[in-house]
Amino acid sequence: MSDKYLEIANSALGKKIFNAVGLPDPVPLLREDATQPHKLSGQLLLGESLGAVFAKSIGAFVESAGIKRYSESLEGRGHLVFDASGIANAQQSTQLHSFFSQHLKSLAPSGRVIVIGHKPSALRDTEHAAIQRGLVGFVKSLAKEIGRKGATANLVFVDNGGDRALEGPIRFLLSAGSAFMNAQVLTVATPVAALADSKDVDWAKPLAGKTVLVTGAARGIGLAISQTMARDGAVVIGVDVPQSQDDLAAAMKAIGGLSLPLDITDADAPERLRGFCSAHSPTLHAVVHNAGVTRDKMLSRMTAHQWDLLMQINFDAVQRINKALLQTELLDDGGKIIGIASISGIAGNIGQTNYGFSKAAIIGMVEALAEPCAARGITINGVAPGFIETQMTAAIPFFTRQMGRRLSSLGQGGLPVDVAEVIGFFVSPQAAGINGNMVRVCGQSLLGA
Repeated sequence: MSDKYLEIANSALGKKIFNAVGLPDPVPLLREDATQPHKLSGQLLLGESLGAVFAKSIGAFVESAGIKRYSESLEGRGHLVFDASGIANAQQSTQLHSFFSQHLKSLAPSGRVIVIGHKPSALRDTEHAAIQRGLVGFVKSLAKEIGRKGATANLVFVDNGGDRALEGPIRFLLSAGSAFMNAQVLTVATPVAALADSKDVDWAKPLAGKTVLVTGAARGIGLAISQTMARDGAVVIGVDVPQSQDDLAAAMKAIGGLSLPLDITDADAPERLRGFCSAHSPTLHAVVHNAGVTRDKMLSRMTAHQWDLLMQINFDAVQRINKALLQTELLDDGGKIIGIASISGIAGNIGQTNYGFSKAAIIGMVEALAEPCAARGITINGVAPGFIETQMTAAIPFFTRQMGRRLSSLGQGGLPVDVAEVIGFFVSPQAAGINGNMVRVCGQSLLGA
């Protein structure tokens, strides 16, 4: 569904009117070019605090990726990256202020700000750990300051051994694929599977030769995920309910994928799904648990059926599928599990006690399985979408829909592809150092921020 407000705000006449009356005028976001996905360009200013430990390696791979790097000031406008890992006390925090107060005016529209620091719990020095935790508040506040330009700010915490896996996250956050991921914290740790040498990575087709399973693939976000995975080279096995068989078959045919009409709540569904995947390929690179429903009702009027049905689809089926897959070695040594939560599972939402419960449980699943999965070379991560333009949000009353769109730092709703791009990064082999992360894809929605 198109956002007429956004269109009018960016017309010549609309800009004059909106500026005159003080209405917000959100900037159209730059998204991936389908003909050249993951291509990086432009220029970047890389700053570092005294004693910073990651800037040198970041500078090396940024230049090899096609971005022109500067260390003093930009010639025009571009991205800003700052290695704050050396800031160990309050006095040294002035380095953070000095860099950004001086150079923030050089940030490009739809530009990227990335701050890099140490994961606080990985530090022995308590003062150093405390000041590094302060970077979270800094980045979230800065994101609200620059969002009106369509720009984003994100934070990368580096755990012990995570320096070896920094390139993938930095490249993604600099790309157009991160357009609606704003004010988030990614933690990079020791890779759970072997990382290919950067020179050997096909950044345009990172999933070439891989098989990916996506549930709820016939429409909406699930369809966008399937299309994005296929664009990146994967063979997609799309799953959806038998009632959507025709739509699913058409969607998978269009991307060269395979369709499996299946009700994931059926007692034998996990085994049938596992058997289908095994028959196609000896390995499964990733499973994306996208299938989900809403059954909104005030708790005092919610029936047991509305609660149970939603829980069976949104969480119980996910657990049973994971169990069936993890009983085999299909996903071992580089496999990925992706859970899709919601900001309702983080902040709650009126009339969604069942939905919020199920989505918070998905967050719990990611946290609980991170360590045992890592022991098998598998990563598990999740995304929590905010207001995304889908058939479901199109049915929301007009004024509520407008509020959902405007209550983010970017002043607009996201698109299904925005969720798909973040998942595409998590599924890529170069995200082997990302495990147990749950990030919001919401443009920094004020709900629960």
